Amino acid sequence: MRSQLTLFLLCIAYAATAQYQTRFEKSGGRQTPTYEEGIAFYRQLAQNFPQVNMQEKGLTDSGKPLHLVLYSKNRVFDIKKLKAQGKAVLFINNAIHPGEPDGVDASMMLLRDILVNPAKFPELDSVVLAIIPFYNIGGALNRNSTTRTNQAGPEEYGFRGNARNYDLNRDFIKADTRNARSFAAIFHELDPDLFADTHVSNGADYQYVMTLDYAQKDKLGGPLGDFNNAVFLPYMYKHLKEAGFEATPYVNAYGQTPDKGFVQFPDWPRYSTGYAALFHTIGVMTETHMLKPYDQRVKSTYAYLHGNIRFLAAHRKALLKLRNETKEAVKKQEKFAITWQVDKSKQSTIAFKGYEPEYIPSEVSGLPRLHYDRSKPFTKEIPFYDTYVPLDEVTRPEAYIIPQGWHNIIALLRLNGVQVKELEKDSEMDVETYYIEDMETPKQPFEGHYWHTSVKLRVEKQKLPFKKGDWVVPVNQSTNRYIIETLEPKAVDSFFKWNFFDTVLQAKEHYSGYVFEDLAADLLKKSPELKARLDEKRKADPAFAKNGNAQLDFIYQNSGYAEKEYMRYPVFRVVK
Repeated sequence: MRSQLTLFLLCIAYAATAQYQTRFEKSGGRQTPTYEEGIAFYRQLAQNFPQVNMQEKGLTDSGKPLHLVLYSKNRVFDIKKLKAQGKAVLFINNAIHPGEPDGVDASMMLLRDILVNPAKFPELDSVVLAIIPFYNIGGALNRNSTTRTNQAGPEEYGFRGNARNYDLNRDFIKADTRNARSFAAIFHELDPDLFADTHVSNGADYQYVMTLDYAQKDKLGGPLGDFNNAVFLPYMYKHLKEAGFEATPYVNAYGQTPDKGFVQFPDWPRYSTGYAALFHTIGVMTETHMLKPYDQRVKSTYAYLHGNIRFLAAHRKALLKLRNETKEAVKKQEKFAITWQVDKSKQSTIAFKGYEPEYIPSEVSGLPRLHYDRSKPFTKEIPFYDTYVPLDEVTRPEAYIIPQGWHNIIALLRLNGVQVKELEKDSEMDVETYYIEDMETPKQPFEGHYWHTSVKLRVEKQKLPFKKGDWVVPVNQSTNRYIIETLEPKAVDSFFKWNFFDTVLQAKEHYSGYVFEDLAADLLKKSPELKARLDEKRKADPAFAKNGNAQLDFIYQNSGYAEKEYMRYPVFRVVK
């Protein structure tokens, strides 16, 4: 009788699976759905299964709304209530690069399988799924079969740039796009415990279908970083191997072949996993291999996402406890790294499965070209450099003061869960003030910006007036890492580096030299200290001594006539 019942249930599950068969399955693993087909698929699931809720969550640059699909076994979709019940949240983001649609198909099939055969997914008693079916909707609508030149399928796919040609996986901090701002609102509503962003890699050739680009343990920091590397990643590598898709860290081998070893990809806050790490969420970009057949890539992504569900069910209590402890600890953390460098003195060892690289004559140029010989697979012990050490650190201030004119900065802080408050009256305050001494800026734009590097600062302690309505940002919050990494101008992805404050880099007033000559002479007579500094610079710099205009400018910049705002960073530190 039991065997008959089992057979009956299997038949029902098979029929239900057939009813919700995806385009990927119907095409034998060669095709991926259009945006319209994918949304219609999820809408059908939401209509037919009460465990699924589909919501519109803000606009994207395409003009279409971002969708969020929630699976909750107990049919509760209020995230606060679910968290109060002790549920863990897995957040899956698909099609950030729509030419890499592996996660689109994997997520559709995974949710369908959960719904039609729930007995196979007992882990979902304690886990909630949150899925963005298509993040880059504009790119998904820009469908073609040629732009992924190096990739083996699917037959058609979307384009990397969004509706305004932004690469959305460079936009999480600067949030130039509607997509990024809508995503941030979703992310903070969910406060996910695990985050998966699905991709396809470009680069070297090797045997793996799946590679994992994960958060740096040093940036996650402390026990959470240790947990990521000692518990989560080993679990996932073991799960993938058992599922038939042995994996390796993302092969970041630009400029070299991976058989010599490689460095862990630096997940700066501009990227999805680096952004998630600022809020103490373990994140991974799945990077399937571009040259592997599309059906294998989708199946390996499915296996990874299923493994995330299993992991959360098995380690939910430990992870939730660690995240809560980390949120509390960061409120009192004194030192914060804002730039990092790889520690080449420390390395892990990987038994890497690759193909022998060789250089053969190019049929195009006749010159040597790189070729991976798939008839010569190898397994080699190679170095993997996955330890980053701080290059620049700052001490946490009590607060930052931001004049109210910089409302765009306040809007981004609030969007990302930062608590701010207004000054209730005009006040003079003792602050640390940064002046921009030097920086480098490229000639060509990067993602719509001329990103500043090699920033040099001068720090002065000053008593400055602030107005009623200016903003105070207390640095005693669980969002401290986001606050510091956006407001400290030297930080890798600070708002300053992304050009948010460029107007202070240009003087607005100046002087006519022939008029200022007489005033400058009078200033030197009245200030022996200024004259001594001018004489000292003349002696130290012969070119300066021969340049009258430079000397006038020196006097101007060191006088009360100089613009106070010029080169002064308009975010001020209140220190102990």
